[in-house]
Amino acid sequence: MKKAKGLKGDFKTRQLITHEAARLMYQDGVSQYHTAKYIAARNVLSGGGKRISIKNPSYLPSNGEISDAVNTMADFYEGEFRYEQLFTMRVLAFEYMQQLENFTPRLIGSVSTGRIKKTSDIDIHVFTDSMEELQDRMKILGWQYETTDIIVSQNGVLKTYTHVYIDHEYPIELSVYLKNDIRVRTRSSTDGNPIIRMTTNKLLELIFKEHEEQWNRYIERGVE
Repeated sequence: MKKAKGLKGDFKTRQLITHEAARLMYQDGVSQYHTAKYIAARNVLSGGGKRISIKNPSYLPSNGEISDAVNTMADFYEGEFRYEQLFTMRVLAFEYMQQLENFTPRLIGSVSTGRIKKTSDIDIHVFTDSMEELQDRMKILGWQYETTDIIVSQNGVLKTYTHVYIDHEYPIELSVYLKNDIRVRTRSSTDGNPIIRMTTNKLLELIFKEHEEQWNRYIERGVE
C-alpha cells in the first residue's frame, strides 16, 4: 500500500509540474521545454518546505506532455479566435513560400500541426548554397528583415546556421540550410520523431481540407 501511495504522489506531482511548465511557456514566454520543466519543477517541489530531487524521472513530464498541456491551455483561453488565426497564418505562410520557391521552402512547427498559440510565429526552412541569392530575393520583394547566426552542436561538431526574421503581423522565421541538408531529417524536441517539413502544395492541400469555407471567401475577395 505504501508503494501505491508513493506512485500516486508522484503522479500528482508530475501533473502539477506539467501544468506549471505549460503556464510558463504559454503565459511567460519560456521557449524551451527543458527550461520550462526545470523552473516548473523547482517551483512545485520547493513548496511546503519539501526538498525533492528534480532529477527523479517519476516527477518530470515529457516534452510531449507539456506540449499537450500548452495546446489545451491555448484552446481554453483563445477559443474560436485561435482557429481564425491559424487560417490567417497558414495563408500567409503559403504566400511567402510561393515567393521563395527557388529555395525549396518547407513549413514546420505549430502552423503546420495546428498547435498555435497567440505568440506563435511561422517557421519555414529554406535551402540554398548562397545566402546572397536569398537576400537579393528578399530585397526585390521589399521585405523588412534581420538575420542572426546561431551555433549548434551536432555530434560534437559546431555548426553555424543563419536565421532570418521577417517583420510582419505574425513574425516569420526562415531557417537557412544548404541544399543537400534537405535530405537530413532532424528530430522534434516534442516527441523525438523526424520533423515534418511541409511543401507548398501540401500546405495548400491542408488549407483546402481544414479551412475550405474560409479559403473560398479568401479567393473571392482576391478576385474582387
